Amino acid sequence: MNALAATNRNFRLASRILNLDSKLEKSLLIPFREIKVECTIPKDDGELVSYVGFRVQHDNARGPMKGGIRYHHEVDPDEVNALAQLMTWKTAVVDIPYGGAKGGIGCSPKDLSISELERLTRVFTQKIHDLIGVQTDIPAPDMGTNAQTMAWILDEYSKFHGHSPAIVTGKPIDLGGSLGRDAATGRGVVYATQALLKEHKKRIEDMTFAIQGFGNVGSWAARLIHERGGKVVAVSDITGAVTNPEGIDIPALQWHKDETGSLKNFSGGDAMSAENLLVHDCDVLIPCALGGVLNRENAGDVRAKFIIEAANHPTDPEADEILSKKGVVVLPDIYANAGGVTVSYFEWVQNIQGFAWPEEKVNKELKRYMTRAFNNIKNMCQTHNCDLRMGAFTLGVNRVARATMLRGWEA
Repeated sequence: MNALAATNRNFRLASRILNLDSKLEKSLLIPFREIKVECTIPKDDGELVSYVGFRVQHDNARGPMKGGIRYHHEVDPDEVNALAQLMTWKTAVVDIPYGGAKGGIGCSPKDLSISELERLTRVFTQKIHDLIGVQTDIPAPDMGTNAQTMAWILDEYSKFHGHSPAIVTGKPIDLGGSLGRDAATGRGVVYATQALLKEHKKRIEDMTFAIQGFGNVGSWAARLIHERGGKVVAVSDITGAVTNPEGIDIPALQWHKDETGSLKNFSGGDAMSAENLLVHDCDVLIPCALGGVLNRENAGDVRAKFIIEAANHPTDPEADEILSKKGVVVLPDIYANAGGVTVSYFEWVQNIQGFAWPEEKVNKELKRYMTRAFNNIKNMCQTHNCDLRMGAFTLGVNRVARATMLRGWEA
């Protein structure tokens, strides 16, 4: 099941549980605006090439729309639509005053030079600058983009609208980025894990972890779990996989990856098949890579007791049912990976105030938001007698529905 179908399915289940009016339910699903633009640039050799860019602005009932921009060859309207909708529910789950959006350009960043990426980003910004804004829609980095991409967007947008640091989040610190933003998604995953384990009277230091993905989110989650005494027994990414039943030395693995660009030939563990990581023997499985990795083929073989969804949509609905029957507790993506957008909100607030926070304050506030959101999800689970995924979806959808009704959606 693709991301849009799965997201719509979860939304409809939540709206049934909440007994939403059918017309309100339909209006909540329909995006506010869908944008498609052609971005034509000269390549370094002078050849003209064109790429298609998208921005889906899903909902602004609770505040300006917020969401990443990804550069990936498989970017398409359906995927962007699903991710924009997920952002609407995610921002509502952690109770930050945003709606959802998502964008992307269908390109392969690794095939473009830095100057080509800059030209592409600037042309894309020129095409959408009058449809985004500090109080309208605030982009952020996503797959294939980074702080440098945001710096180019900020610069290009400011040519039209004056100095506007709050137009994007995930910026370089020197241009108004927030301390703690780089680690925010991974740190939020760890705070979410702590909240879940505490509910089950367990602690990170007593558990073993397998982490799929060793990019920004996975590496930070692994590092922070390691610092807290958790035993990371398996790690994988597109370059390979490593296992050590005694626990992997994560700082040493990070150094090895930085030096060689790969997890292969790491002396502190044994090589293993990356496909086997999801069914590796561990207490907590944290998928931090692509969507749909847990499906009906492998869900029955999962040995973890807890799954923390650090990636977007890593678990297919069919896998959800299998895992539920096995008694595996799944902490859903729209809560578990919300640390990034939460600290993006803190960055936006700092930009508007023109006042930077110390990193300790950023991390303390992130923990407070993540812990409060978990408690609110648990309350919804008890109220509606549902699992954590539906607890999170009913919490998010209910907040957006209430805001929509209060604004007078039928007028």
